Amino acid sequence: MRVKFSFPVVAVSAVAMLGPLATLAAFGQGKPPADAEKAPAQVIAPAVAPPELRTDVPASTAPMNAPIIVQELADFRPTDVKFSLDALVDILQDRRHEGWVLAAYPDPKTSRPLIGAGFSLDLPAREHPQTDALNSHPFLEPASAALWQTAGLDGARLETILAQYAQNLEKWKAKKFRKKIRDLAPQITEEDANALLRIGVVQAIYNARGYCRNFDRLSASQQMALTQLVYQMGFNLQEFSQFLGLINSDAALPQADEAVVDASPDGGYWKAVQGSLIQSQWARLYRTRAVSVIAMLDPQYSDAPAMAEHRISAILRPAVVHRRRGHAAASLQDASLTKPGGHGLAKKPRHSRSSKTRRK
Repeated sequence: MRVKFSFPVVAVSAVAMLGPLATLAAFGQGKPPADAEKAPAQVIAPAVAPPELRTDVPASTAPMNAPIIVQELADFRPTDVKFSLDALVDILQDRRHEGWVLAAYPDPKTSRPLIGAGFSLDLPAREHPQTDALNSHPFLEPASAALWQTAGLDGARLETILAQYAQNLEKWKAKKFRKKIRDLAPQITEEDANALLRIGVVQAIYNARGYCRNFDRLSASQQMALTQLVYQMGFNLQEFSQFLGLINSDAALPQADEAVVDASPDGGYWKAVQGSLIQSQWARLYRTRAVSVIAMLDPQYSDAPAMAEHRISAILRPAVVHRRRGHAAASLQDASLTKPGGHGLAKKPRHSRSSKTRRK
């Protein structure tokens, strides 16, 4: 039975607001292992029964106000998903995915402020209508300030960070600002960044159910893959119409969950799902990240993660970037460290880890 909470105010501690999430260990406190670049992600499913398909979600598509945001996110339980949240957070802090920065820095394409694991600091609340008539689950697209406060951080502090960011952007301009990322003084703590990342992941899980009506019937690795796609692309994932059409097709409705997990990797359905992403410009430009995510859609991923990634890597071609001599290598590196919607990642330094962003 899902426990409901009531929150009369927003500016309360992260522990009070997140309830079950507060019992999780702090995420990402240690430096990722040296071989994180090569080792496939391990998806660990909790030893609990799969959750039932949720039917108690209000069918509203309008942007939610802050108290409702707190309520929806506080209702989340780690057992609502089949994968380990700790494992996903570790992945998102890996420099080949999101990274880590403790000060506001500019998005390389839009120059909008980012912090932590690509948390957007100034996004407005927006409407995200549910266009799937067979999916009653709404989307949650709150303003950055609402998520910031939901994570237990002070709103006045956000205003101070944004004001300082505006001054730095005016003084340095975006290009020079990006070069200074490694030297920026921290504006939030590791704990603050973890709280923001935790809220972002829970929001991504929530919206993943809006994109996929059969989310609860996917395997652990498939749920993690879809959650990563939502976390990384956010609102822009709706543009992947072929992919969304496939994961919501009748082929994704087996008689039992075991039919999904045990489906042959040589079967046409999940190969088609993977192929719809392999053929995208996103996969070609951000190949390292794409190989990892697309491989997780393999029903047999948990049996042989390295093999699943190898199969995708063998057929996913990197983007061809034509640059004048002397700039091609840098351009290809930039392409591998940025993502759609103007999100970027600087290489993780010793003391200040850098970050790719996500669109909420």
